Amino acid sequence: MSSGITSEKQDGQKHDWAVFDPEWYGAHYADVLHCLGVTDPAAYADFYSTHGVALRHSPNPYFDESWYLNRYPAVARAVVEGGFTSGFDHYCRTGFATHNPHWLYDEAFYLASLHRAGGEAFQPARLGEDGFRNGYDHYMRVGDAQFLSGSWFFDPMAYMAGAGVAAPGGTPYDQAIRAGPTPDTAEPRLSWYFDPDWYLDTYDDVKAGLQAGAWRSALHHYLTNETPGAYNPNPFFSEEFYGRVNHDVVDAVAEGRFRNFFEHFLIFGVHELRRPCADIDLEVYYRNATVQQEVGRGDCPDAFAHFLAHMRRPEGDASFLKESEPLAKKLHLEMCRIRLPLLLGGEIDFSCDRPDLSVIIVAHNLFSMTLNALASLRANYNGPIQVVVVDSGSTDSIRQIERHVRGLDVVRFPGNVGFLLGANAGLEKVRAPFTLYLNNDTELMPGAVGHALARLRDGGRGGVRTGVVGAKLVRTNGLLQEAGSIVWRDGSVQGYLRDQSPDMPEAGFVRSVDYCSGAFLMVRTEVLHELGGFDPAYAPAYFEETDLCVRARQAGWDVVYDPAVVVLHYEYGTSSFVSGGAMIARNHALFRSRHADYLRHKPFQNALLVAQARSADRAQKHVLFVEDRLPYRFLGSGFPRANDIVHALVALGHHVTLYPVFRPTEGREAMHGHFPDTVEVIWDRELPELESFIKSRPGYYDAVWIARTHNADRLAPVLVSCAQALAGSQLVVDTEAVAAPREHMRRVLGGENMDMTVVQMLEHEFRHLFMAEKIVAVNERDADMIRAQGFGNVSVLGHVQDRVAASPGWDGRHDLLFVGAMHDRDTPNMDSLRWFAGHVLPLLDAMLPPDVRFSVCGYLDRRADLSWLAEHPRVSLLGRVEDVAPVYARHRVFVAPTRYAAGIPYKLHEAAAHGLPCVASSLLCEQLGWSAGEDMLCASVADPQAFADAIVRLYTDHALWEHVRANALARIMRENAPDLYRETIESILDFS
Repeated sequence: MSSGITSEKQDGQKHDWAVFDPEWYGAHYADVLHCLGVTDPAAYADFYSTHGVALRHSPNPYFDESWYLNRYPAVARAVVEGGFTSGFDHYCRTGFATHNPHWLYDEAFYLASLHRAGGEAFQPARLGEDGFRNGYDHYMRVGDAQFLSGSWFFDPMAYMAGAGVAAPGGTPYDQAIRAGPTPDTAEPRLSWYFDPDWYLDTYDDVKAGLQAGAWRSALHHYLTNETPGAYNPNPFFSEEFYGRVNHDVVDAVAEGRFRNFFEHFLIFGVHELRRPCADIDLEVYYRNATVQQEVGRGDCPDAFAHFLAHMRRPEGDASFLKESEPLAKKLHLEMCRIRLPLLLGGEIDFSCDRPDLSVIIVAHNLFSMTLNALASLRANYNGPIQVVVVDSGSTDSIRQIERHVRGLDVVRFPGNVGFLLGANAGLEKVRAPFTLYLNNDTELMPGAVGHALARLRDGGRGGVRTGVVGAKLVRTNGLLQEAGSIVWRDGSVQGYLRDQSPDMPEAGFVRSVDYCSGAFLMVRTEVLHELGGFDPAYAPAYFEETDLCVRARQAGWDVVYDPAVVVLHYEYGTSSFVSGGAMIARNHALFRSRHADYLRHKPFQNALLVAQARSADRAQKHVLFVEDRLPYRFLGSGFPRANDIVHALVALGHHVTLYPVFRPTEGREAMHGHFPDTVEVIWDRELPELESFIKSRPGYYDAVWIARTHNADRLAPVLVSCAQALAGSQLVVDTEAVAAPREHMRRVLGGENMDMTVVQMLEHEFRHLFMAEKIVAVNERDADMIRAQGFGNVSVLGHVQDRVAASPGWDGRHDLLFVGAMHDRDTPNMDSLRWFAGHVLPLLDAMLPPDVRFSVCGYLDRRADLSWLAEHPRVSLLGRVEDVAPVYARHRVFVAPTRYAAGIPYKLHEAAAHGLPCVASSLLCEQLGWSAGEDMLCASVADPQAFADAIVRLYTDHALWEHVRANALARIMRENAPDLYRETIESILDFS
């Protein structure tokens, strides 16, 4: 019997790829066994060892002998030469670490799945520590039962949907590979990527072979046939087309690095949004926000799978919602009625002595809806609240509302006086420093009251204190009533973004507005007393909250729309004056006459001027900031600097629209806390929509800041087309880092042929800088290269850092640290780690105690694999962390072994600001302009021993460590202060 085989199940496990399975063997090879007269199951193992291996029999359903030998010719040769008795023998002895055992399983795919499920900290090397021989072992013992996928071609959910799992306690993969040919039934679909029905209808030779027993299934043929490029897996992928348009892949497939073009597409092409066939543009398909959301949360593994699963019809943003409002209102009323019995009996209690907030609710009937609003209010804020209910001539149980809600102040009128007079009467009862006008047809979303209070309590913006805060009002059909409101020059009003999705980016940022609806309007009580509440001239209704907000603004208070304050509003549920057209006309005229001075500064009503009109801050400058991706700090690679620039622009009082060239693949939740809340983050669009976006806002932007030189190339045709809409706008091109020297060095290190000199590469890189009024470089070295090309309008903007106040000293720190994002396999950071792991770590093993670890921290894209590094016993892979400060605080020496780079390494400034001294390559020391031996230790990457010696010196010499740390901190305070940074940006834009 071959090595590694036993008839006993190991570790008590039900499924094991390393054992001989007599029951399965007898059923699978019944014809051969019967023909040779082997009928005793006890003899099957001997038969397999003496005859079965020569017949290329498999010992169990989890290992395919014939496929294995065909897939790995070197193993087949070794079997012929006697090195192994069979492919299975090879797999059990050595192949399990490097080879796949079955055509329906892929080790690399499964380990990547575990990585996605376990996060960036997952390390395949630790499978052995947990008792698993390899990924396949883990899949058979754990993953299959947890419905994980072991290859692109086996999705357990798709299999179960089509075939089910009949055996009690059965698992999908186990059942799928145990199932024999089923000529009388349709082949179940095992994944989205392969369509067996289409395949058999398209390829008659496969159907004939399947009927003759040459193949177990259509998928078996596709994954094991000897001409893999001759067959397409489904009607939406073409081998011929993909090879014809992707010349960079042809050689790799011809050399056998990929089985066919579809394998390359699944591993790389689908994530790069390459076309699978002539009729499908994945880039366009993936722009759909719903597709991105569903792929991002894991409903489908990628855009192509989503395309196949949804039959090319992604769901939109529920266009039916607008028409559904009557039904939505009925459902809302019904839910209020259902909740009513649960809210009776005095369980809602607002009793308090010193309220944080006074709430005025004017109610005319609608008892169940009013109790629903009060219950929502009580659940929304735990602090003390005074509630003043103004009973405006109700005829239902509002008349006895005190019996059901404790602690109310009630004001009653015999008839319906309307909202305005009722609210003014309620104001006389107010005891808190802040007053909330709240309709009784509202329901508060989590945190609404707390967010509004926080906005009023803060110091305001630009020296103007916030006096009024309004909400994002969402109607019962899920669409916006308003995201703040607009007053036009003729005194007409408009709810901004009415009938749009509440999630759209334009509704998602804080801004000053003309006014907000009185359905939820929180006001400083002192402002209300100063203004005398609502102007009775507008009684009984219409324009009263518009007038109040405009008067507040004219008195020097800010009126702010806050998207964190979200309120569900029945709309018109409390009004008895819905059809008061004459009253609206009267109050419109009154408003115009009272506020003629205010209105003459407002824009005329025009759809192209909505962007200007949505903000009431006329002095604010508007900056369109364009970057490759939304600049999350965790992305590294220049994105932290872009993030700092956005924060600085906001601190200078400017409004920033952040627009990515590539639509973000990160979920919406990733945006939380990364950008100031006044920034308009366009997360649902990308470069193809930028032209129409700019043209929809003519004259709006005072400046366009383009991050990275290559984006100037991408935007050149857009800027030409939008020249009229951008007339008068400053154009700033921020090079971020001059790339030509970095690219030249990368090619030199890689031994590539040079088809251009560095000067030629620079000329090509700068070919569109002529468009810019201002050019920004990250350091003087880059600025000089740009000036050498004839550009005189160059400014230098480096990095901003604030010294960390409480940074641990020598005794509180341990280990070495590397910080850097790994976006793909060929980045400078990945090259740094390869060089360091291959040349320096082996030297450190003999120079530092074994408990000194090397930590690697930073964003890791799925295209970048660090499993090779995780195997080193000294290495800890930390992955992406939300807060890097604790990571910097616990390490003693920062390591930056960069061999080629551009600009200034942000991570060195960041480490220094956290009190962490650095050992870096001579290249980085030159880019920083710091003094070697004083501000940092440097060594050439051509001398690994010198690099290792520098690390050991800094790690073990306390006096040297303190000296370098102090000098680096002094540099940070002198060169990277936030005030200096903002002054530099202000001088670049120069709006004076």
